[in-house]
Amino acid sequence: MAEPLPVVVSPPSPTGGRRVRVDGETLGLAHGVNDVVEFLRRAGIEEADAHMVETSMFIDWKGGGPEVWSRTPDGGPDPA
Repeated sequence: MAEPLPVVVSPPSPTGGRRVRVDGETLGLAHGVNDVVEFLRRAGIEEADAHMVETSMFIDWKGGGPEVWSRTPDGGPDPA
């Protein structure tokens, strides 16, 4: 069985959204879980769905989990 590709979702940017990288390649700027799902499908992870994205231990969420998509005025993550 192949090892899962490393998936990293960066902290929210100051303007909103989170950069998504798979195996070191930036796939785009996600503004919600469904964007992450689409990026993963395009990267060949066809079994990706919202539940998998929200619960997978193979996704490294930096600066907050899948519920965080923006920053607060003080610069910290803002849960959606």
